[in-house]
Amino acid sequence: MIKTYSELAVIPTFEGRLDYLRTDIPPSELTFGLMRDLNQSFYNSSQWRRIRQTVISRDFGLDLGCSDYDIGGRVIVHHMNPLKPKDILRHSGLALNPEYMITVSHKTHLAIHFGLPVDTMESFVERRPGDTKLW
Repeated sequence: MIKTYSELAVIPTFEGRLDYLRTDIPPSELTFGLMRDLNQSFYNSSQWRRIRQTVISRDFGLDLGCSDYDIGGRVIVHHMNPLKPKDILRHSGLALNPEYMITVSHKTHLAIHFGLPVDTMESFVERRPGDTKLW
């Protein structure tokens, strides 16, 4: 089943949107494995950066595009349908079409891929040079 922003946008609650998006498929290994260089070149391309900005603007930088769910830190533009190398190599519509993307926080992104409830996940602690305390 292909998931779309149009279908997601009519779901009124954050929890409902999260349930719609859950994949329980960890990113990277299952989709790119040894082809990480392809993944990295795609996410560093000017095409991706333009589409990313379009999606962030459309969603007002809100988590799952829901009002009252500000993303306090880094905004992630999540592909609602996991990408595979062939999607990038063949310029599939899944890779660069905003209809298949949504803005999410780091916590929400983990919840989508690993099935964890957002409210029970620990906050992401960004490490900085000189840190001496282990979380």
